[in-house]
Amino acid sequence: MSAAAPSARPRVQVGLALPVLAGIGMLLLRLRILDTSGATRIALLVAVLAAILVASLLVPVAPGVDRVRPWIVTAVGLAGVAVAALVARPIASPLGTWALPLAVFAAVAEEALFRRAAYGWLERFGPAAAVLGSALLFAAVHLPLYGVAALPVDLGAGLLFSWQRWASGTWTVPAGTHAAANVLAVLLR
Repeated sequence: MSAAAPSARPRVQVGLALPVLAGIGMLLLRLRILDTSGATRIALLVAVLAAILVASLLVPVAPGVDRVRPWIVTAVGLAGVAVAALVARPIASPLGTWALPLAVFAAVAEEALFRRAAYGWLERFGPAAAVLGSALLFAAVHLPLYGVAALPVDLGAGLLFSWQRWASGTWTVPAGTHAAANVLAVLLR
């Protein structure tokens, strides 16, 4: 008897998708959290972002391949952020003095979720699926918060961050670019 040949199709590991789905669900709670007031709002946002970050960092992912020097990938990302700042309109923030630190924390948590956990899970289907899939998830999760008008910017940002993940081999490069974009958005409000 001969052993069955391994299948050429990638094996879907549903267990690795659960933290991604849970993180997306927690991000969708932002609208409810933003309806709360004062210190409760801030505490809930910090707790949700911390849970997303920790869960995303615990997901086992294969090490990335450094295709382009990270400083070049970062420079391209920051140039993209600068161009987006010229064409996108600022969005008001109900977070007051907490807007800046929460914007940076949100960027890092979201990139851990989308460019580490989701990208890592989708990568088994090929780099195009990982880039496009994590970008689409990123854009979709921002729809309830920013609306359809922001969809082109959110999808463009998601594609930029996903390309950065592919090119640099790490989720930390797009996290830095995302943090810079959020800081710029807060400062331009």
